[in-house]
Amino acid sequence: MALSTLYQHFSRKMQQLAPNGRLFVAFSGGLDSTVLLALCARLAREQGRQLVALHVHHGLQAAADAWPEHCGAVAGALGVPCRIIRVRVAGGPRISLEAAAREARYRALAAELRPGDALLTGHHQDDQAETLLLALKRGAGVAGLAAMPATRALGAGRQVRPLLGLSRRVLERFAREQGLRWVEDPSNADTRFDRNFLRNEILPRLLAQWPSFNETASRSAELCAEQLALADELAGQDVPALLNAADGISISGLQALAPARRHNALRHWLQRHDIHCSRAQLTAVWQELALARADATPLLRLGSKEIRRYQGCLYVPEQDGQPRPLANLAAGDWLELGVGRLRLYHAGAAQLSGRLDPAGLHIAFGVPGLRARPVGRAGSRPLKKLWQEYAVPPWQRERVPLLMEGERLVAAVGLFVVAEYAAPPGQSGWCLAWQPG
Repeated sequence: MALSTLYQHFSRKMQQLAPNGRLFVAFSGGLDSTVLLALCARLAREQGRQLVALHVHHGLQAAADAWPEHCGAVAGALGVPCRIIRVRVAGGPRISLEAAAREARYRALAAELRPGDALLTGHHQDDQAETLLLALKRGAGVAGLAAMPATRALGAGRQVRPLLGLSRRVLERFAREQGLRWVEDPSNADTRFDRNFLRNEILPRLLAQWPSFNETASRSAELCAEQLALADELAGQDVPALLNAADGISISGLQALAPARRHNALRHWLQRHDIHCSRAQLTAVWQELALARADATPLLRLGSKEIRRYQGCLYVPEQDGQPRPLANLAAGDWLELGVGRLRLYHAGAAQLSGRLDPAGLHIAFGVPGLRARPVGRAGSRPLKKLWQEYAVPPWQRERVPLLMEGERLVAAVGLFVVAEYAAPPGQSGWCLAWQPG
């Protein structure tokens, strides 16, 4: 591919994926990122955009100690500033060094981005084929077979892969024609790593038999990505209708869905809680939790997360953050409570009576012996009974902020307002905004 043709392809992709904003290139010094930096340097000059090369130094092999200097020299020759970021990679007997290095690298790169920034990475068509084959080896579903998307959220910005439609052969020919210099990572020859085994042993044989294999594999990944988008859209319709106020998902609601649609909704709900499970684990959630005996209190642990069942719903208890009581409130400000944040503000159509003085209010957690009559109820009941009526699981009750006036309950934040403190319909007073942590 000629310089002008390759650059036109790159420019079109950038117009689609990152038409404006600051640009960063993840610059390892290898072939792919060197070509990417050369193309991006020209684009930045023509469009007057800020561009910085970021080289992450892991310190895992002696050969890599010379790469920061090489990267600085190559970037400098292209007129691009180069920032060296040094990271520590956690090791251990059950930790994949390859995965740990990748996690440390992306964590460091993400920290550099602000809203509107784009981090460009040099992944190409051959990488996409490798990723697809690795997903097949794991028995992945549509999400895995969609392989690498052209763009995804990363930190406060986005990661962009503008070279996914180009083969490594095309990039290498371009680099040689342009006289670019790059380094070769010695670890790429180590076929003990799955990706290197595919790259060095398997893909060359596939391409020798079927020269267009990478192109067709990329097309399959694109088709899977379309199916993934449809699954996401369907879950966006199904899941909200199945949730209660505590973000529990209804088992009977899931049972009403066809099996494939139920699996899709359940998987997406779990992903909302940062649980990415296998098909076997998803089956266990359904069989061992959702369909357990009615009198059982089942619990399933997946990694560091717990999944529980309570009153016909599945829950993922929050484990981060500790409740933080507040001795007094400041109206208008967001107040951090450890398990979320609260804002008390004055409004025309209010929840709480305008006679309340914010200075006389405080936030408490787990106050024993309280009774309350929520708005719309005929009589008061112990808070313990109200927790059951509002389907608040036992493990979440100590995390519900209680808005108090002295020793009297004003509201269980996010659940109900006590009737005697409610504002008359249509009258001004105080409103509560609540954002769970």
